[in-house]
Amino acid sequence: MKTFYVPLLMAIVLIGCKAETESDADSAADMAFEKNSKTVLANLKGFQNENLDYSMYADNFSLLETMFGVEKDSTSLEEMIESDKALWEVMDFKMLTDPPVLLPGVNPDTGMPDGSVRHYSEWEVTWSATDSTAAKTGKIRLYESFDFDAEGKILVQQVYGDFSGLMTYLSGSD
Repeated sequence: MKTFYVPLLMAIVLIGCKAETESDADSAADMAFEKNSKTVLANLKGFQNENLDYSMYADNFSLLETMFGVEKDSTSLEEMIESDKALWEVMDFKMLTDPPVLLPGVNPDTGMPDGSVRHYSEWEVTWSATDSTAAKTGKIRLYESFDFDAEGKILVQQVYGDFSGLMTYLSGSD
């Protein structure tokens, strides 16, 4: 009978230890998600207000390109800063979803939450008026993901939306 209880007791101890470890991992991922969500909200607000704090990005940051026909698969932080400046010169951005929908991301290998943040939002984009054209406004729904490094800085960012359709509409004539 002792031979039955010893393995049973060992199994209970092992299961108890494993459950505690998974709970600790879930708790750490939840805390990272909460912290990183604040960074994402500050990022969205900064972009909208044209005063994005680029110190929230890691030095080895990469914006993964998702648009059709792009020549490069990613953009560096320096390239993104220049692109943002160019966009802000001719367009205004207003996030219509308040608050945006924030969801925890998962590690693609394990399927477990990892502190990354995904968000869904709708934006109003206005192409500024020029001497020969009136201002024009369109709306776009976006899905965006943010992955973070160990220090809580944005490491990888991806944005999905019909940018080609939006740009065609905004730059076209009525």
